[in-house]
Amino acid sequence: MSSHIPLSPVLAVITLFAALPASAHEELEGGVGFLTGLLHPALGLDHLLAMLSVGVLSAQIGGRAIWYVPATFVGVMVLGSILGMQDINIPLVETGIAASVLVLGLAIAADNLLPRAIAVCSVAFFATFHGHAHGTEMPLIAEPLAYGAGFVLGTAVIHLAGVGIGISAIRISSGNLWLRILGVLVAAAGLYMLLA
Repeated sequence: MSSHIPLSPVLAVITLFAALPASAHEELEGGVGFLTGLLHPALGLDHLLAMLSVGVLSAQIGGRAIWYVPATFVGVMVLGSILGMQDINIPLVETGIAASVLVLGLAIAADNLLPRAIAVCSVAFFATFHGHAHGTEMPLIAEPLAYGAGFVLGTAVIHLAGVGIGISAIRISSGNLWLRILGVLVAAAGLYMLLA
């Protein structure tokens, strides 16, 4: 057994604490389109943690879940965005987003103890809130379709980063422990967001 600290989980923790704490839901000042949408998921700690967590969780589940769990999030997020663009109200959107960070962190910390169906349903449920929050912003943006395309791609890239973190950690001897610690840290951040 190696006594060094594995690089991927350390980078994940650094990302966790280095991420910008600003909310990603404040009115965008003249958001111009694709590049703004591409960067937007990484600019809010709540979105960044949730999307990384979806990727890590899918890697923990393994098999085809590595692809269908993130794809479920992206697909349902797009549906949530459409609801937001149509001014169809979903109550407690910001609370749902903060709760997603808490629940996804707990799911990672549980290390596959959650039944797969519950994990996937949770991912879909919370994706609705993330999509709705950004869908309400899109009509205010100069190029809403370009922004939406960028946002979807940015989300997918963050999911892939989470998958990479998860797979890298699983391949090392103490990786599952590091992922569980990461899950606890993410859950703690989600609890803080809920209580703040």
